[in-house]
Amino acid sequence: MPKKLAADLIARIEAEILRHPEGLAAGAVYESFAKEASSRSLLRILKRLVRHKKILAKGGSRATRYLPLPASQATTLLTESGDKLLTETGDSLLTEAEVYVPLTGESETLRDRVRRPITQREPVGYDRTLLDAYEPNKSFYLSSAAWRARLAEIGRSPLAAQVAGTYARDILNRLLIDLSWASSHLEGNTYSRLDTQELIEHGRVAEGKDQLETQMILNHKQAIEFLVEHAAEIGFNNYTFMNLHALLSQNLLGNPADEGRLRTRIVDIGGTVYRPLQVPQQIEELFGLILNKAGAITDPFEQSFFLMVHIPYLQPFMDVNKRVSRLAANIPFIRGNLCPLSFVDVPERAYVEGTLVVYEHARIDLLRDVFMWAYERSCQNFKAIAGSMPEPDPFRLKYREELKEAVTRLVRETRGTNVGDTRKVTANLVPAADQPQFVSMVSRELNNLHEGNIARYGLRLPEYRTWRQSQPKI
Repeated sequence: MPKKLAADLIARIEAEILRHPEGLAAGAVYESFAKEASSRSLLRILKRLVRHKKILAKGGSRATRYLPLPASQATTLLTESGDKLLTETGDSLLTEAEVYVPLTGESETLRDRVRRPITQREPVGYDRTLLDAYEPNKSFYLSSAAWRARLAEIGRSPLAAQVAGTYARDILNRLLIDLSWASSHLEGNTYSRLDTQELIEHGRVAEGKDQLETQMILNHKQAIEFLVEHAAEIGFNNYTFMNLHALLSQNLLGNPADEGRLRTRIVDIGGTVYRPLQVPQQIEELFGLILNKAGAITDPFEQSFFLMVHIPYLQPFMDVNKRVSRLAANIPFIRGNLCPLSFVDVPERAYVEGTLVVYEHARIDLLRDVFMWAYERSCQNFKAIAGSMPEPDPFRLKYREELKEAVTRLVRETRGTNVGDTRKVTANLVPAADQPQFVSMVSRELNNLHEGNIARYGLRLPEYRTWRQSQPKI
């Protein structure tokens, strides 16, 4: 279970390493401090000390040893920046970094309440009135119509009239990297954006990263691909959410049987006085109610934020609840061809405290400020990329589904890139008058196919590699 971390824990871990000039393996650190923090939290502390030049890390993966830093190289950055580790919440760590989002209304007051020492905050349980009182299309967490209109304006894409998922598929490579990295970063993952890009596009594991961090990134990639490639089928139903959880939690939970299933056991969240609901039958009932109400909401931004509030608050899964909520918040945007929500640049502390305010006060104010800022930031990032890209080819846009079918079949049937093979596969896909141009387009696409862009065709890496090996002249 997550634990409250002692305020002096970082200093004591550093001191323990300083006592061993020959260095300590991570396992030795875990053994010394096992009663005070989880191995995941201890690993993050070690990496934080390395990043701030308090200790050295030598070796890679399981062979990593942590050593004292020579005095000439030591810094006081950890103290000067105020970057002190306080508590662990779920999978995340709260830090003292004061990078924040603009606040409105009572958000600042609520933020200050959850910053008080935990002994000064009154324990609370799940309050179902927050969900029961919500009436889709009558209640609004995004209460200002001007807010919703603003989000609709900045989130609009040129592909709004196309089939569900068109826009997300167009920017899929960037979405996979940005959302996988940013969502994992909010969980304390230390992969850099460049590390994430190398892992997603080329399968290269970053040096010195542990298997849990790598698995978390890869799980995000698979989950995002699932949402984009099944855009016409996903929705606010058990199929979507159970599979989303199973993909995000794969190989990360203590019991694999918990992957893709509602929890039947008690969970505790460190660093907060909130105690989640415990009765399995009530969890199942309320989870169904959340999905039903979410599905009835017509405004995609309200729908997205509703999920960000209620999935973590209920804690329907043993773990990975916030990750599920962040990706599920993108379902309305993927289905509606709106700009997705990547969470890039979102301050970790603002996000965690916004969630704590929901937990401890059943108030959405602070998390709403985070959501509004995060969505606008995401749109700015994606549109900056789109602005540097050429206008979409109308012919390609017209036959995008046929193009996907042709490329997928040619690869899976291990056919060549020659015109003859392409014509056989595409003969009945487009009208005869468009055949020559379509065949040429398919051939170009095959020649430009690589491991970094196969997801747009729903191809698996082994399928691509088998086909690639059969095409020595490509």
